[in-house]
Amino acid sequence: MMQFAHRPLSKVKGLQDYKLMGSGKKGFNPYPDWTVYALLQIWENEEVAHTFFENSILIKKYLQKSEERCTLFLKNIKSKGEWSGKNPFVKSENINSENRYIAVITRATIKFNLLYKFWKYVPTSQKPLEHNEGLLYTKGVGEVPFLQMATFSLWKDEESLLQFAYGSKEHATAIKKTKQIKWYREELFSRFQPYKSIGAWKAMGQLPF
Repeated sequence: MMQFAHRPLSKVKGLQDYKLMGSGKKGFNPYPDWTVYALLQIWENEEVAHTFFENSILIKKYLQKSEERCTLFLKNIKSKGEWSGKNPFVKSENINSENRYIAVITRATIKFNLLYKFWKYVPTSQKPLEHNEGLLYTKGVGEVPFLQMATFSLWKDEESLLQFAYGSKEHATAIKKTKQIKWYREELFSRFQPYKSIGAWKAMGQLPF
């Protein structure tokens, strides 16, 4: 599906952009996890998205090949940086202040000559996630193993996210190293408000939306 989904996706009405991604093993290990795949889609509106999920032959093929499927609907809160030369996310004007859940997508293209140095530090920078009560789910994903990496994480609230990002010395050091070493050719950081889901995924547990 990583190869053959491109053609039907390019013809979907109302689909403004998409990314097909594989995933890495547990603990942000760059080696492939052949059991989990991600499809990121940016829609013109929610109606066309539902039409796709309910009627698409492509989705039916995905479901035939899958044991589990979970689709999250997200509203962009803010986004900074570029993904394939542009920022694909547009800030939503309809954020619900009572919904405190946060989803985060980070994405980067790592400089080839810094690959070893980057991946060597990843286990240390991600260690505080192991027993983080505010983290609901996280997974390393990406278009190209080792070189083009992304992360998806789902949090109970913004406070939990900020505590990890700036409160843990390991991740704070990673931020400093990013500025000092400049190991990315391109990077993007984006926050979203998750507000609806389709399906279920045991690894995520019972979602509140």
